[in-house]
Amino acid sequence: MRKPINVVFLAGPTAGGKTEYAVRLAAELGGEIVSADSMQIYKYMDIGSAKPSPEERTAARHWLVDEIEPSEPFSVADYQKRAKACVADIAERGRLPIVCGGTGLYLNALIYDMDFSASSGDPGKRAAIWASVGEDPKRLHELLTSLDPAAALEIHENNVKRMLRAVERLQGGEEKLAAFKTIEKRNPDYNAILIGLERDRAELYERIDRRVDKLYEAGLAQEVKALSEMGFTASDIAMKGIGYKEIMDAVAAGGSAADAAETIKLNTRHYAKRQMTWLRRYEDMKWFTLKGDAFCEDAFNEMKSYIRGRLI
Repeated sequence: MRKPINVVFLAGPTAGGKTEYAVRLAAELGGEIVSADSMQIYKYMDIGSAKPSPEERTAARHWLVDEIEPSEPFSVADYQKRAKACVADIAERGRLPIVCGGTGLYLNALIYDMDFSASSGDPGKRAAIWASVGEDPKRLHELLTSLDPAAALEIHENNVKRMLRAVERLQGGEEKLAAFKTIEKRNPDYNAILIGLERDRAELYERIDRRVDKLYEAGLAQEVKALSEMGFTASDIAMKGIGYKEIMDAVAAGGSAADAAETIKLNTRHYAKRQMTWLRRYEDMKWFTLKGDAFCEDAFNEMKSYIRGRLI
């Protein structure tokens, strides 16, 4: 029987400081980073997705960043296939795979033994459902809520593809939440070492607000404009990401990109709260509390010790 691959999962809410700690862990533990971020995988979307800086990418090799076009369909199953190939490549070279991100479905696709081979569904049924709600994401979310309120809480209103699949399965007779349970059999191929980064909520929200301001200063509005000029529209799934959707909506309503700043901050705070709710479900996640903007050497050293003690 083949020995499981050691895989570190470094998770936490957006703006929590994951990348900085992942890069240092990679440098000191001989690792490489596999992104588990649903936005960083898209090309051209550098500022709004807060991709690792050129310096961070030089310090540690990053995988699954700048991989696909914003208009290209990309599912959790697609992510699982690519990420598993990355993990295998890293491990075969004697390096330590460090999966870093806060997209819960991506984390689940690797941590659990999830088979997506039979989950593609019926495109015709999904098209009929989409037409029945007038191609309105809000109405689709209301329909999902009427079928399964708990499932609706798990899926953001912008994630049309996943809402359609959920409604299709629920209307097809599946039990409530059957498609969304996070309690699955662990992936036997990995020795999963789960690290969680957390912060006081007020501090995290302040960091989020400051980061949004910095994204604007770095040219977020110009990036959204450039993407629009490249032909990407609000119908592209990538353009529904936080930061991009709000600016496009503001401009479409006759306002300016600056008008969207407060909405982006609010939506990002809500997203961070959902991320923490998701991540708290991992019973064997080892949590480290970070404070302030300075790198916390004590927490970092404890992380290293914890990881080294669980390598096989």
